[in-house]
Amino acid sequence: MPALDVFSLDGRTALVTGAGSGIGAAVARAFARAGAAVLVTDVNEDAARIVANQIVEAGGKADSQVLDVRDRAAADATAAKASDMGGGALHIMVNNAGAIAPAMFPELSEEAFRRIVEIHLIGSFTCTQAALPFIPDDGSGRILNVTSAAGLVGTIGQANYGAAKAGIIGLTKSLAKELARRQITVNALAPLAATAMTENIRTNEKLAAKNLARIPLQRWAEPDEIASSFIFLASAAAAYITGQVLPVDGGMVI
Repeated sequence: MPALDVFSLDGRTALVTGAGSGIGAAVARAFARAGAAVLVTDVNEDAARIVANQIVEAGGKADSQVLDVRDRAAADATAAKASDMGGGALHIMVNNAGAIAPAMFPELSEEAFRRIVEIHLIGSFTCTQAALPFIPDDGSGRILNVTSAAGLVGTIGQANYGAAKAGIIGLTKSLAKELARRQITVNALAPLAATAMTENIRTNEKLAAKNLARIPLQRWAEPDEIASSFIFLASAAAAYITGQVLPVDGGMVI
């Protein structure tokens, strides 16, 4: 097999949550360029449709679906739709949907805590369980979860987000051990990029300087730079990697 062929996703089908913008949109577009058929999902139906249309206009294969990852019935229907795009198989499940609700802990409401945990952690559980019946056992199955440096080292003012992202790491490692018998790999990525979720930090002069000081490469990545790491872990090149957390953050977590 030629060296670059191991990164091909030809013949694969992928479902990406939170793909209407930011990292999710970049991953969906990158998967399509690598040859995958992609179901672009987002809680914002119009945003998902726009990304899917961009993929099709560029010559790729994609469809869109509105999805609240907390809704199990919707997740089941979405996973089935994705598998239909792949002739009955869903090869790649990417749990990327997310949100933030920052507050210092004494002011953090239970509602805000529950909402963020439900979107990130329960959403990853719900969508993965919905996808699992359609993921093949032939070594092509991939589950990719999105965590964060907040889940690895914590963060001030986002205890809800940090707890949810740490939970995703535990979910990833447990599923990697459990699903290895089916030759399905499960990994997580902890990315850092210039997206809407980081805009408040990047546009605040004081916070921007403080955060850049923590990044050895001294810059924020663009979402397209992050997407390449997802292709790697989704491809045959990563067939013997499972249960790992890959920081894609310019060296912030070393």
